[in-house]
Amino acid sequence: MKRPFLLRYLLLYALLNALLSGCAATSTRPTPELAALFDDAAFPAPAAPADAANLFTLSAPMRVHLDSPAFKASLREKGAARGLVSALYSKSDLQLDYDASVTRTAAQTYAARSGNCLSLVIMTAAFARALGMEVRFASVQAEETWHRNGSLYLISSHVNIALAPRTAGVHTVSTNAEPLVIDFLAPKDAARLPSTELGEDDIVALYMNNRAVEELVAGRIADAYWWARAAILKRPSSLAAYNTLAVVYARNGRPPMAERVYRAALAREPDSLVVMQNLAQALNSNGKHEEAQALLRRIERLHPAPPYHWFNQGMTAYRAGRMRDAKTLFAREVARAPYNDEFHFWLGVAYLGLGEEEAAVKELALARDTSTRIDARERYAAKLGRLRASLPGSPQVR
Repeated sequence: MKRPFLLRYLLLYALLNALLSGCAATSTRPTPELAALFDDAAFPAPAAPADAANLFTLSAPMRVHLDSPAFKASLREKGAARGLVSALYSKSDLQLDYDASVTRTAAQTYAARSGNCLSLVIMTAAFARALGMEVRFASVQAEETWHRNGSLYLISSHVNIALAPRTAGVHTVSTNAEPLVIDFLAPKDAARLPSTELGEDDIVALYMNNRAVEELVAGRIADAYWWARAAILKRPSSLAAYNTLAVVYARNGRPPMAERVYRAALAREPDSLVVMQNLAQALNSNGKHEEAQALLRRIERLHPAPPYHWFNQGMTAYRAGRMRDAKTLFAREVARAPYNDEFHFWLGVAYLGLGEEEAAVKELALARDTSTRIDARERYAAKLGRLRASLPGSPQVR
């Protein structure tokens, strides 16, 4: 069965980026063009307002931390930017953990001591601005990372943050106080990759789209609708938010509205693999089979081996008992997506099926280490522990 895709993070219905000072209120009056993409009457009111009014608000415990002697000492010893990073992320202080499953506000991230890349950027920005620092955001043009969650494919892009002392000129930084760029889970050679500066509205829209994706993953379709709607109103150029909204319509049994929104997204980025795949499904659902087939042929020309192409073939081979073929196909996906824990896991399973226990142990360890979700890391660790226990002479891979 076809699965929808999401951009987050972008949504694809064949099926998400994962990243800030008092946020302006989202407009509630869409233009006629945007209004044609919304159907408020089809969804009940959200359980909680879909806004980012408190995105960067410091909680009382955060202010206490900010005023603590240890925090102030770190700032004096290392300078504002480096002292802040040391105080927030050293293993002896907050001991924050990375968890890609939830996008949180600054206060929520601090309270939970965990968050995804976007959440950590938000919290860092909140503290930095409270200290009077200039905060800049950028989208790093790294290769997108694909993951699955049930019947949804999630695509994560990368955002970083730079901190600098305030100066008289908006973009002036003295030579002895260069901005400190902070990258959470930075891609290889991230510093050399091209980047695009992001404004605050871009960051807020990313947060809202992430929340929409997370609500959709949880099955709360109405809440997902209001978050996606808010993201589009905040940043009408956000391809991810359009795609997410269209997936919401598709999941809600409204393929004509899904098609309308996918077409609006494709008009903004005509070669988007995510949107094209999702639109092809919507066209089929709406009985436009010839147009869908034409679009699928275009996809095949532009993207002959899209993400999960070899993995899906590997799963077919695995289910048929062709372990050597499965191993080869899984290995091809691992080679081009070495940070996808699911690929490492199934390559390990294939090795295990072939009796190659040491290789299986290594792949399961890589699955654990590359996972961006706490619950998944715990599952992989348990499986790895059981496998090691059954192989008393196997090497301890760490």
